[in-house]
Amino acid sequence: MKPGSESVGDGEAIGGKPVIAITMGDPAGIGPEIVSKAIADPEVLENAIPLVVGAQGAFREFGSIPAFENAADAIASGRPALLDIGDTGLDFSPGCLSVECGRLAGKSIEAAVDLCQKGIAGAMATAPINKQSFAMGGYEFPGHTEFLAHLTSTSNFRMSFFAGDLRVVLLTTHLPLVEAIRAITVANLVRLIVFTNDALGALLGRRVTIAVAGLNPHASEGGMFGDEEQRIFEPAIRESAAGGVLVTGPYSPDTIFLRGFKGEFDAVIACYHDQATIAVKGISFGKGVNVTLGLPIIRTSVDHGTAFEIAGKGIADTSSMKEAILVASRLARVKSEKART
Repeated sequence: MKPGSESVGDGEAIGGKPVIAITMGDPAGIGPEIVSKAIADPEVLENAIPLVVGAQGAFREFGSIPAFENAADAIASGRPALLDIGDTGLDFSPGCLSVECGRLAGKSIEAAVDLCQKGIAGAMATAPINKQSFAMGGYEFPGHTEFLAHLTSTSNFRMSFFAGDLRVVLLTTHLPLVEAIRAITVANLVRLIVFTNDALGALLGRRVTIAVAGLNPHASEGGMFGDEEQRIFEPAIRESAAGGVLVTGPYSPDTIFLRGFKGEFDAVIACYHDQATIAVKGISFGKGVNVTLGLPIIRTSVDHGTAFEIAGKGIADTSSMKEAILVASRLARVKSEKART
């Protein structure tokens, strides 16, 4: 696979639309299906130049995507295209774990990151991988986020979810709830609030407003249901605000996410994984987008897994994949406009 010449430029191509590198995900999952559907969507084609990065054999059941060995040729074709990473006779069964599928999923991610780092693509959007297959294929990482951080030499990064105007940034991710609560400290909250202000502000190209969700019911109702809000949240918010961050809270967790969805704040800080994901998926199931903050490149992803149980059946919902590409396109435009000013 040849990523192409650097003359392709800054990730923008025909009609000023950003080139979005789209990974195929695990071939045995629904990735190839939702990618194939998404890149044929008129709204996607109006806003982006889709450049799928993957193996031809993964798409054999979902129509033919013109394949190229060179990114410049693929982009110049003016239509959705596949940058072929080579499948060497890929043979797999939908819904089954596979060393080869895990290996090719990893190669697809590596190639997409390379395109973004070279400025050939303005952003990348990733289809889901299966963590077991990924490890079997030689990639010993908990998931996409940690692998992308490794590839880009990034040490400070965070998982966030975008659902329309609701943007949620997580203090902790995949931890048992007891451990997640222990991780809520003044220092950790201040670090996250400041990070969110800087990273999201850079991504959106403006100052941002941040709300912090409390831990306890009704944010403890003045100490009636716990004292974490008074001991930890309030000092952290005061310290962050004193440093110039537009942050307020803590707010009752049962209402603040809806307020964020209505556009009252640019971001909501969530204390733990399910506090964030229940809100995002409840408000916008199937259309939420995972955005990795802190990377030197723009990366969005679907908010669901490989769905092995329906892989190969042609019934997968492509809403989140479509939205991931559209969000990547919008963020790439902001980055490009900012670079020109």
